[in-house]
Amino acid sequence: MKSPRSLPAALLLAVVVPAVVVTAADWPQWRGPARDGQAPPGKTALNALPKEVKALWSIAVGNGQASPLIAGGRVFYLDEQQGQETAHAVELATGKEVWHAAFDQSEQFANNYGTGPRCTPLVDGDRVYVQSCRGEFRCLSAVDGKTIWRTSFEKDWGATFFGNKKENAPEAKETAARRHGHNGSAVIDGDRIFVPVGSPTKGTLVGFDKATGKVLFSVGNDNTAYSSVMVATLGGTRQAVHLTADSLMGVDVASGKLLWRTPVKTGAKRHVLTPLIVGDTVTIASSSVGLTKFELKRDGGVFKLTEAWKNDRLKILLTTPVLVGGHLYGLGQGSKTDFVCVDFNTGEVKWTQPGFVDYAAVIAVGDRLLVQSASGELLLLRANPQKFEELGRTQACGNTWSHPAFADGRLVLRDKRQLFALELAK
Repeated sequence: MKSPRSLPAALLLAVVVPAVVVTAADWPQWRGPARDGQAPPGKTALNALPKEVKALWSIAVGNGQASPLIAGGRVFYLDEQQGQETAHAVELATGKEVWHAAFDQSEQFANNYGTGPRCTPLVDGDRVYVQSCRGEFRCLSAVDGKTIWRTSFEKDWGATFFGNKKENAPEAKETAARRHGHNGSAVIDGDRIFVPVGSPTKGTLVGFDKATGKVLFSVGNDNTAYSSVMVATLGGTRQAVHLTADSLMGVDVASGKLLWRTPVKTGAKRHVLTPLIVGDTVTIASSSVGLTKFELKRDGGVFKLTEAWKNDRLKILLTTPVLVGGHLYGLGQGSKTDFVCVDFNTGEVKWTQPGFVDYAAVIAVGDRLLVQSASGELLLLRANPQKFEELGRTQACGNTWSHPAFADGRLVLRDKRQLFALELAK
């Protein structure tokens, strides 16, 4: 295993800068503080959408679908600038830029989703972690954007990036991420960060020391898909849960030991949804695998994953559902689909509502659901298992596949041209 390339220690000690303080009311990572689509505490009482939603500010941005974050009074986002994937920090109050830093060349994809960054960054204290489509992973200073440590999935781990053009090698068919972009977001637990490198020869999932980049372990020989990594305590053991191109697996966070693995096969290798972990259960779905709830049991030190229920009607393409009051809310099957409510105990569909397409971001705000559709329309729903109950809707932005960030009553979202900050609750 190769260690990442780090800056000399003398340079890191030369300047003392104040930390970016992340609070419980922030949105510092993919799908929020707990990566489950639940809004953080704060000014989050949403009974209706404003009659006219006005932007507190908006700024021009380049291409990309990576989601913005809110942390320490700043907004962090990624876009494409002059052929480079670029990280930015701007003031939450004004949208004024604090710093920007290019971290990898942009890949020119031949598909509908366009160019630019796709992986949501991660803010932890005074550091922000970014990942490019081509597999350049960097730890940056959240204060000034300078690189602290870095690793390359291709150069350091042998995960060759193929791109999605027709002349790809046969090996490219075994992976989604190395064709269409390393989109799955890393996760931090304590002093460790778990990165979905996706090398079939040197490790699917790699654990690093989050401060130094020291390699702690690598595990697995799967390629990766697009799913983000989760960390939770299951069966009494703290573990990283990863939906790869070919399986669902659990890894001990301390030792890197593979605790359990079950095959999850698709032709396109394109699992997108983030595993939903509740108690000792893990729920997943994909474009060719129906919504499935697994139970994890420990028997004499051995972990066993069993299927609690499976709904083959819900082969979900892009949207990870949220859980409110014992029910899942999100999109159903296909690229032109319905919004659905599913009983979490049984997998039964309680109701469906037509009028959606391939993607929607869903944020639970108490018993309300803030839904941003791919068309940029913003809806407020009541999480009602009896019926689809709409409380308001407005056109918030243009077409987008980016998940917004919601903190302290403010929603930060982006489309193909602009980044916006909206005030939804005071």
